[in-house]
Amino acid sequence: MKQTLLLDVDEVIVFSGFLEAINDFLGTNYVIDEFSEYYIDSVVIPSDRMDEFNEFLRNRNLYDYAPLLPNAIEVIKKLNEVYDIYILSSCVNFLDVDGSGRYFADKYNFLRKTLPFIDPGHIILTSAKHLFVADIQIDDRINNFGPHVNLKILFPSYHNKEITDEELKEKGIIRAGLDWRDGWSNVEEILLKRN
Repeated sequence: MKQTLLLDVDEVIVFSGFLEAINDFLGTNYVIDEFSEYYIDSVVIPSDRMDEFNEFLRNRNLYDYAPLLPNAIEVIKKLNEVYDIYILSSCVNFLDVDGSGRYFADKYNFLRKTLPFIDPGHIILTSAKHLFVADIQIDDRINNFGPHVNLKILFPSYHNKEITDEELKEKGIIRAGLDWRDGWSNVEEILLKRN
């Protein structure tokens, strides 16, 4: 029987297109490594323009502009041969809860197109990731790991570099490197050398 692997989407498989939307909206040229906050829109969008920005987002499929992370698809295909993969991802934009409904369809359609080898019944869209039971979980946010996962892997991202090794050790989480460009190569090393 294969071990179960819970796999996050945004900032793990793909950068979700928020940065591209921000740059289009503001006429800027920000790059992802300029940020350390998860919600980059809350950092750069002026508060008096947030409603305007949220309306701008509602007319845009963020996954049309979503750059895949290096080696993501290739490594996920290999992992799929060894593990029973479940996609576990949130679709709620907490800065625009009422406008979040369309993200569910956009993300689902993106996943079906990008990962056609993943069983569509294994796509779980939820913000309550901590409730799930699995052998392995890969995520970029430590608050998404619950107590019922044996191996917790923090995927490196622009917003989690400052998390200390001590904090990770205390929470029973291992780090798949510090640079998102190498994250999938590190995940491959960790998970495919285990078997």
